[in-house]
Amino acid sequence: MYTAALELLEDERDAWRPYEALAEASDELLERATDPAGPGMGWSGRDLIAHMVGWQEHALQVARELAVGTRSAHLAALTARWDGGESDAMNDALHAEWRALPLAEVRRRFASVPGELRGTLTVVPEARWLKDPKVSAFFVGDTIEHYEDHLPVLRAILGTEAS
Repeated sequence: MYTAALELLEDERDAWRPYEALAEASDELLERATDPAGPGMGWSGRDLIAHMVGWQEHALQVARELAVGTRSAHLAALTARWDGGESDAMNDALHAEWRALPLAEVRRRFASVPGELRGTLTVVPEARWLKDPKVSAFFVGDTIEHYEDHLPVLRAILGTEAS
């Protein structure tokens, strides 16, 4: 458990850094699917961006709510759906939404959402997110841990072994 917001935000920033390689990827690379049987799970770069930034958008919504109030209705709804066994449906809906976006919008969100999330968290009182074990676990789980979980997908998309 983190005890200082700056430490968590620095770790989040470091964990996100490998994904920034996708910003320089060609449109063709972002649209090309990986081997479904391999570590890329059949995802394209667009799919990975959708998954990662889509969940960052959820975290951003929670952070916005916590910046102005003591509770997040969005977090409560997400938790209820996830705990109710809807995780696959939530991810499928997120991916479908992002597949319908123009690639320029995918790139715009990829460029803006991570920083906006970090910036918003800096104005949320620590008692509302960092010091609340459930809320802190949500932010760590949807950022640092989530990024680590999907590094093999990133490597498969980029065709690299390291990162």
